[in-house]
Amino acid sequence: MKKVEVVKAKEVEVKPFIVSDFTQIKEKTDRSEKVSKKELKRLAKEIGLDHNDEQIQFTKKLIENYLAKR
Repeated sequence: MKKVEVVKAKEVEVKPFIVSDFTQIKEKTDRSEKVSKKELKRLAKEIGLDHNDEQIQFTKKLIENYLAKR
């Protein structure tokens, strides 16, 4: 049989319920998304942007690093 302690309502500390406190910490999975130059060229053409290969390569590196850090 377990012992039960009776307390007054003023003695009880009330905290908001935070789901993450009760779930296991999930490690970030390596979901590094790759962006192809072909996709970037198609997108640039679709929205009417002038571009060259140097700009596409820079954009690809920038986007991949941004997605990796998220």
